[in-house]
Amino acid sequence: MSKGKENILDLNKYIDKRIRVSFMGGREVTGILKGYDQLLNLVLDDTIEYLQGPDGEDPLIRIAGENNENEVIENDNYKRKLGLMVARGHSVMVFSPIDGTEEIPNPFAQQQEIENQEI
Repeated sequence: MSKGKENILDLNKYIDKRIRVSFMGGREVTGILKGYDQLLNLVLDDTIEYLQGPDGEDPLIRIAGENNENEVIENDNYKRKLGLMVARGHSVMVFSPIDGTEEIPNPFAQQQEIENQEI
């Protein structure tokens, strides 16, 4: 019999590693995980927030200001350096490590092209 409740997620293996966190409402940040608690409140260091580009007309872009030295624009994506932050666990939707992951082509896109050619 177990002595107590076990955590569903073991985040100890991600301490001092860069992670990506998606929040309710669409915000996304990357940062180095420094700590967490049982409610999934996260402490992230060297944090960068990714804001939506001009096509999405996110109101956060207007709030952030145009000539902010912490703001960088790359391929219509706004990045804002936040530094050290505490993320409330209630709003965390997706948590993923950055190291060891890579973007792959969509396998379904190729299948759809083949089906369209057959028609």
